[in-house]
Amino acid sequence: MYYPLPLYPVYRLPSGQAVYQVPGHYAIPGQRHFPAIRQQYPEADPTLFHESAGAFKQLMKVGTVLLNKLTASKEFAQQVMDAAQRGDKEKVKQLIQSTGIKEKVDVDYNPDGITFNMFSKVEKVDCCKLAMSLRWR
Repeated sequence: MYYPLPLYPVYRLPSGQAVYQVPGHYAIPGQRHFPAIRQQYPEADPTLFHESAGAFKQLMKVGTVLLNKLTASKEFAQQVMDAAQRGDKEKVKQLIQSTGIKEKVDVDYNPDGITFNMFSKVEKVDCCKLAMSLRWR
């Protein structure tokens, strides 16, 4: 069964009205409850969002082509890894283009792995990015 905590009068207003305090809370004179002011947002227009999703699907296809080549050919994976570890960025890009990928793929690598970054635009606005990071050590 629920037993509410008793309220204790803290002070009285000049009008004689008592101000009560719930145990564990502080009474602040003159404070009133105001409803939260909610920010008004413009009506949602999903056009760019929808087009971005379509562009990202294309990036996923490009990423899949690259992953398929890396998993299908251990020799290709070894060539990419070797060129990256030697710091030969042009050779890495040439190997990526040899898979049939026409889109620009930025490549970053370090001693532990490689990251392929692919970007897409919708109406000349950057809309999406696919980053694939793979470890080799």
